Amino acid sequence: MATDCCASSCASNAPVPPRYRRVLWIALCVNLAMFGVELAAGWGADSVSLLADAVDFLGDAANYAVSLFVLSMGLAARARTALLKGLSMGAYGLYVFGHAGWNALHGVVPEPLTMGLVGGLALIANLSVAWMLYAYREGDANMRSVWLCSRNDAIGNVAVMLAALGVVGTGTAWPDLIVAVGMGLLGLSAARSVIGQATNELRQSAHVTTI
Repeated sequence: MATDCCASSCASNAPVPPRYRRVLWIALCVNLAMFGVELAAGWGADSVSLLADAVDFLGDAANYAVSLFVLSMGLAARARTALLKGLSMGAYGLYVFGHAGWNALHGVVPEPLTMGLVGGLALIANLSVAWMLYAYREGDANMRSVWLCSRNDAIGNVAVMLAALGVVGTGTAWPDLIVAVGMGLLGLSAARSVIGQATNELRQSAHVTTI
């Protein structure tokens, strides 16, 4: 039985560091606060990329809350939670595509100053969370999904700021829409990675249980 317990599986069943729990609580509070800020700013500025980022903050806050709930559970429970989070990340990507299409059809041009300022604030918040989570990026599927969320958020914030510059330069909504679609693709890519790892961990857990 010891031979069948590979290094990654054994590591996944290791006790969760107390510091990781504290980091998740901080990340949860930061993401809830930034969701409110970006939601209000996104609607006020008519920016689909800001709204997409706001929805992402809400999804991440839910992910951190669920992660805190399952920290003390076994590998199978954490993997099932990661699988659910991967599906939610994919749903987020599809939502962004739909919203971007709606704005394109209606010709809505966002307000770039708000986009740039709020995007910069969100970048600072996400870089802080990503820095705290960096040490746990190679953990189980649940830890990996949390790290990918924070990494994707930071990338999305930089993209929102670039989109704001693009809107200023072109006077059109296309930079905002292009960035929103890119964020949607990033969400789908992360979802594929998390779902794949969670599925493998569920297989490992089932194999160890039957031995």
